[in-house]
Amino acid sequence: MPDLASHRKPRPRTFSNAPAVGLTTAALASVTLLSTQSATAAPDPKPGIEDVQKKVDDLYRQAGTATQKYNLAKEASTAQRAKVRGLLDDVAERADKLNEARRTLGAYAAAQYRNGSIAPTATFFLADDPQAYFDQSRLLDRMTGRQQKAVTDFQTQQARVAKKRSEAVRSLETLTTTQATLRTSKQNVQKKLGEARTLLSKLTAEEKARLAALERKKEAEARRKAEELAKQQAAAKAEADRRAEEAAKEAGSGSGTGTGTGTGSDSDATTRTEKVLAFARAQIGKPYVWGATGPDSYDCSGLTQAAWKAAGVDLPRTTWDQVKVGTRVATADLRPGDLVFFYDDISHVGIYKGDGMMIHAPKPGANVREESIYYMPIYGSVRPA
Repeated sequence: MPDLASHRKPRPRTFSNAPAVGLTTAALASVTLLSTQSATAAPDPKPGIEDVQKKVDDLYRQAGTATQKYNLAKEASTAQRAKVRGLLDDVAERADKLNEARRTLGAYAAAQYRNGSIAPTATFFLADDPQAYFDQSRLLDRMTGRQQKAVTDFQTQQARVAKKRSEAVRSLETLTTTQATLRTSKQNVQKKLGEARTLLSKLTAEEKARLAALERKKEAEARRKAEELAKQQAAAKAEADRRAEEAAKEAGSGSGTGTGTGTGSDSDATTRTEKVLAFARAQIGKPYVWGATGPDSYDCSGLTQAAWKAAGVDLPRTTWDQVKVGTRVATADLRPGDLVFFYDDISHVGIYKGDGMMIHAPKPGANVREESIYYMPIYGSVRPA
């Protein structure tokens, strides 16, 4: 078969420019096609204002979640730092007792050395491990009860110091881990807020106006739902008052005031609620600052904690812990002072003031204000006391 190649008809040479024309045509066709595709291909669509609003809201929510993680880590760090400080103080105190026991042993060793009853090498043993010396049976027989107690005291103090030092080391390691979590949470908050600011900064004046219009629409819808809740609650209260009045008449009191037993407790609860709301109202206009607990600025759970503290009730620092305190209540049964929590991750909280409205510290860039509880998706509500 190798000879077949020599019998092939040779390709005639040509000096025409046909191949060049064909190549040029193909190239032109490709350029034309690409040009057509470039002209007809739509550029990456710019996100609509609704998408921007959703994205910004989501970033703020994520920042709120990161803020709660920061608050939790900060609280743990503060508690752990106090524990470490206490352990180190304890170690120092026990070290003093250990040194005192060592001095007592040294005094006995010196006295016995002068009397010739202990070998000179005893001072070497006393420096590090007195038991290695005093455990020898020939010396135990010569030891007095006070000397034996001195050895026991030394060993006890030595063991306690070692234990406390180990606890201090473990606590310091925990503190280091907690502080690392604190830094990470802080970075996450700053990252999410930075992304939101960047997104908003890219909007044109017209887009910002449209975004503001969407915000007003959202607020109006939330107020409408709040008004509906207010009507429902007012109707429910009127019905409850009517039944109470009828029950009072049937009981023969005729007063219908409902001032029977248990009014003392109701009065205390009312007083607490008034203090909570009075404090919250006084903070309106102060800026939201993540991680802040007052008095000049607050984050959401910092405000609720401070308001209830003004009424003599200590709440935990984070929304995740505050939601566990008190009695769960349905939205329809909300009373002033109740805490309303938002989002599935329970990253926001406000103080119910009545009529479907709350006082809360909303988000970075906003101030403490009154707002409909329907402005955000409700997770649940709690009555702290």
